[in-house]
Formats: sequence, C-alpha cells, structure tokens
Amino acid sequence: MKLQRLLGITMLLLSRKRIGAQELADRFEVSLRTIYRDIEAINDAGVPVASFAGMDGGYEIMDEFRIERQIVTLDDLSSIVTALKGMQSTLQDQQLDHLLAKINALFAKSEQHRIEEAGEQLIIGMSPWTRVDTDKDKLAELRQAAKNRNVVWLTYLSPEGEAEERAVEPIGLAWKGSAWYLYAYCRLRKDFRTFKLSRIRKLRVDMEVFPRRKERLVDLDAKWGRWKMGPYITMVLRFHPRVRVRVEECFGPEQMTVEEDGSLLVRSELPIDSWLYGLLLSYGPDVHVLEPKFLAEEISGQARRIAELYGQFP
Repeated sequence: MKLQRLLGITMLLLSRKRIGAQELADRFEVSLRTIYRDIEAINDAGVPVASFAGMDGGYEIMDEFRIERQIVTLDDLSSIVTALKGMQSTLQDQQLDHLLAKINALFAKSEQHRIEEAGEQLIIGMSPWTRVDTDKDKLAELRQAAKNRNVVWLTYLSPEGEAEERAVEPIGLAWKGSAWYLYAYCRLRKDFRTFKLSRIRKLRVDMEVFPRRKERLVDLDAKWGRWKMGPYITMVLRFHPRVRVRVEECFGPEQMTVEEDGSLLVRSELPIDSWLYGLLLSYGPDVHVLEPKFLAEEISGQARRIAELYGQFP
C-alpha cells in the first residue's frame, strides 16, 4: 500500500507544477505526518522534490527530472495509443501523428508482436455518425486560435435558429456526449459560454491577441453542470412496453418500475427546455406525462399544433 502511495504521489507531482501537503493528504487519505515521511522517502529514492513555504507553497519536482520508460507498462502505453488514435480520427493533427510515432517507438519488437497478436480490444470514436468534414476545419482553426489566444468572430445559431454575431476569446475545445463544444469568453454576454460546433455557421480568426484569463479549460468544465441548463423539474412518465429499450437507454433502469400491465413508470429529474420537449415528443403516443400538469399541457399543445400543421384538425 505504501509503495502504491509513493508511486501515486510521484506521478501526481510529475503532472502538476506544485501541490500542497494538505491536498496530498486529502487525496491519499492519510495524515500530514505521513505525507512528510513519504516526501522524504521519495527524495531518498533519487527523485528531487523541492518544498516551498508560504500561501502558494507546496511540493514540486525539479524541472530537469524525468521518469524512465520502465515505469510505464505495456498496457499503459497501449491505452495511451488507443486514446490518441481516437482523437486523431477527428482532429487529423500532424503533431498527434508525430506523437503516436514517438510512443510506438517505445515498444520493444517483442511487445509490438504481442500487440499485433492480441489485436484491438477497444476503439474510441470521437466523430458523430453524421459528422461533416467542415467540422475538422473548425476544430483546427479554433484549436490554433485558443493556442495563440486570438479573438474569433462567430456567426452562431441559437436553438431556435436565430443567427447572431459573437466575438469570443477561445479557451479550448471539449467533446461532450456526441458533439464538440468551444469553451470561450463571450464579449457580447461578458461571461464564459459554450458554443456547439455544429451551430457555428461562420468563423473568422482575428489577429487581435487577448490577455490570458485565469480560468482554465478544466476549471470551466468542472464548473459547468446543472446550473448551465434550465431549471430542473421532477417528472412522472408512463411508457408503452414496446419502447423499453429506448427508455432504459435514456433514463436508466434505476429510474424505472414495471407496472402490472407491462407499462414502464419513470420518475426522473431533467432540465425544462426545448430539448426535453423534443425528447418526449419523439416517443409519440408511447409516452404519457402524468406529472407535472403544466408539462403535460405543453406536450399536448405542441402535439396539437403539429397535427394542425398536417390538416388533422380544422
């Protein structure tokens, strides 16, 4: 256990500029005294860990230090290659090609033979089924703009299809669910926003360089969650048995109960917005909204308007 903790601390220090003793103690669920002893042991093993006092104090490994290939197992390298191949399938980045070549060069010939014999057990696909090639161009331009801190002008569509010009300061890109999103500071809204790439109709990278902001991509990703969506409501829905697979995929079996007639009763909490209306309408007559009443009335009204559009009602 101690050896695993020492290795974990070392790898964490290698991946971070500086980290405090209390954070290490919390992460590994040990006392501060244990962390102090662990740092001494890591230093004694030849890993140069420097300590810093003060408000921004903590531990960090000297910049010149690097780990040897032997500490990374064949399975570790294989996992890295699999993840990079998944990214490369969408990004088509020449730097990723070079990185893959470097990592593959770390495999011994005997290991390469073992990998070829075993074959692929995992493929990570980061491209939606309906992907268009123009998304690759958007990804490349926005990644470069975020790297160089260039202001980007966007023509962006709202969910209702209204186009709006935005000047944004790109922070980075994120793959969420089944789509790419740009994380950026919007000068129009004067706040950070997400922009779905499929809704970006035009973009132009400006020569203006914006000052680096303190918010990082990982910070924004951790911050954005439920509060970025509309208000949540608790729903009670009854589904026909024939859509059970879809219901399980969408809501999860833990939110379902099967009634005596085979109907599926779902109690769930979701944000109330146009996405929810579209989801429920996609089930057609196979879903009955029991609660809340206003949601049932909204779905009924939208269904009636659809029927009127096709001349089913006078």
